[in-house]
Amino acid sequence: MNFKEHLIQFPIFSTLGKAADELGVQTYVIGGYARDLILKRPNTDIDVVCIGSGIELANKVAQALGPDTPLNVFKNFGTAQIPFGDFDLEFVGARKESYRSDSRKPTVENGTLEDDQNRRDFTINAMGISLNKETFGELIDPFDGLADIERKILKTPLEPGITFSDDPLRMMRAIRFATQLNFDIETETFDAISAMKDRISIVSQERITDELNKIIMTPVPSYGFKLLYNTGLLKIIFPEMEALQGVDVIDGKKHKDNFYHTLQVLDNICNTSDNLWVRWAAILHDIAKPPTKRFNKKVGWTFHGHEDLGARWVKGIFKRMRLPLDGKMRSVRNLVRLHLRPIALAKEGVTDSALRRILFDAGEDLEDLMKLCRADITSKDATRVKRYLKNFDNVEELLIELEEKDKLRNFQPVITGEIIMAAFDLPPSKEVGVLKVAVREAVLEGVVPNELEAGFQFITEEGKKMGFQLDKTLEEVLAFVAKVQED
Repeated sequence: MNFKEHLIQFPIFSTLGKAADELGVQTYVIGGYARDLILKRPNTDIDVVCIGSGIELANKVAQALGPDTPLNVFKNFGTAQIPFGDFDLEFVGARKESYRSDSRKPTVENGTLEDDQNRRDFTINAMGISLNKETFGELIDPFDGLADIERKILKTPLEPGITFSDDPLRMMRAIRFATQLNFDIETETFDAISAMKDRISIVSQERITDELNKIIMTPVPSYGFKLLYNTGLLKIIFPEMEALQGVDVIDGKKHKDNFYHTLQVLDNICNTSDNLWVRWAAILHDIAKPPTKRFNKKVGWTFHGHEDLGARWVKGIFKRMRLPLDGKMRSVRNLVRLHLRPIALAKEGVTDSALRRILFDAGEDLEDLMKLCRADITSKDATRVKRYLKNFDNVEELLIELEEKDKLRNFQPVITGEIIMAAFDLPPSKEVGVLKVAVREAVLEGVVPNELEAGFQFITEEGKKMGFQLDKTLEEVLAFVAKVQED
């Protein structure tokens, strides 16, 4: 097979080939670009391998592209990188590698193209395309990766035990590629992952999480999680999720399998959101069901409080997974904590008070919360699903109307702690907190509008009940607060 007609459409490949010929080195585009060209998938990452110095070739190419061409050289790794237009070019000399049993860091030495292809993770990533003039565009495919693409099979070029022992991260990559491409993992390769799963422990958490996030961002991530579960990797890298699997039966009553329910929710949310953190919320929404599972003879299985316990777990899981602990984590935690609230409203009917509280508690996460709640309806009863979704539509319409009226999305009571302290000559104290909560609750219940005069009158009455005397007008209080803030 020859890809000359494709390569000549992009002048960068001719430039690469000319530079290689001038240096007298055999040069190839290898790996992902060749694979995706055959699969007709877009790819702008070009991995260039030469039988010689990759850095020397990169310098030659940079000179040919012009004086303003950026060139990044990594001498310690023997690699170089050139960003050029839409492409990102990575240069390396062909090499062979050997590994110690306790490390993913190989001993590297110069090698042949065959050596370089032998060290690749999968046959579909071991194909190369020649860039030299005499063989420009020819496919070099020693492990029949082309046939594996046609069969939609993922397998290792060498015996899989060697490939995975050398670099255990490849076990995660196998599952990631299978999920992204909708490929099967060849039986011997799959069995090797199951047998060698414990070696994943020598891989850094950051690299594991990176692969996991790539699985999560596929169109149907449930496939990847099923592979992780069936190989035994999930129990090692994400034990809380593995613990969701299984069904208990007492007195003929059973609960749904929360693992497979979670995977269905995850797939559902992928139809409406490509936000990684919303997808993480789908993964974690029922994560605390195992420890909250109880059996009640009258009602069957219950999971009371799993949303609150799950929300408390989020930070610890994110910290262990080396995921960000910033607003992204807080958003996931909020979605986990609130995921039952709209469902309860859809079942029981809606009050303005309940709507105000969701607006206040969800804030900027409201749209994502409603998406999560819709995704969480996984019943096989189509009539039931239709009824719930219609109720969600009604809830959303009411939320929009109330938000437009009360502006509660980012609600903050206009009566602040500073105003309360100035009004009653109080220092920072528990009593100030009690009054702040009281006015917030009054606004959320619709007892008092979120306005200065009404709120001030409310805390005046509440303060009297607590034995506090008010001797200032609202204007005097506001002037005092403004002066303190200026000072």
